[in-house]
Amino acid sequence: MQPEKPALIRETFPVGPLQCNCTLIGDPVGKTAIVIDPGGDHQKIVARLAAHGLKLVAIIHTHAHLDHFLASGELKKATGATLHLHKEDRFLWDNLEMQCQMFGVPFKPVPAPDQWLADDEALACGCGVALHTPGHTPGSMSFWFPEAKLLIAGDTLFRRGVGRTDLWGGDQGALIRSIRQRLYRLDEDATVVAGHGPDTRLGDEMRENPFVRA
Repeated sequence: MQPEKPALIRETFPVGPLQCNCTLIGDPVGKTAIVIDPGGDHQKIVARLAAHGLKLVAIIHTHAHLDHFLASGELKKATGATLHLHKEDRFLWDNLEMQCQMFGVPFKPVPAPDQWLADDEALACGCGVALHTPGHTPGSMSFWFPEAKLLIAGDTLFRRGVGRTDLWGGDQGALIRSIRQRLYRLDEDATVVAGHGPDTRLGDEMRENPFVRA
């Protein structure tokens, strides 16, 4: 009988001026990690990685609104990890200063992404896959970890809510299609980590989300 595989390390905590949910995903065996949406407080993120004994190899973004990558440059500088984003959100990444001015947030330049994320791409930790779920932005991504039954949905799906589509590149029709055709076809028992606010259960959203039902 084979020993049971240790559970994936996962910690989510709010960061930055807009309290974006930043998620740390770690391989308990190889001790490598990815960080999703470092929207601020890079020193806190580095401290949490150290507490778990993890080496950060990749910084992954659900999309390129400022509150999801404000600390990406500082985190890259501190760890040497690579930056990853879907190419269709490059225009937002390149306009961070404009976004910061609009929301009254101090601007710090961020280097260009190192690699472009692709639909169905395996993630650096070897335990998850990237899903292109456009709508909130053209390049919005969700990240699915099947063994852990964990979905990182960014600002695509919230507890009893969905992402806004009135900002740059938003498309309500695309958002609804992404939720119905990609997210609602995953395991109903999955925990959903939204870009802001509390976790939820995918099956509950499929049945009870007032904006998009399965």
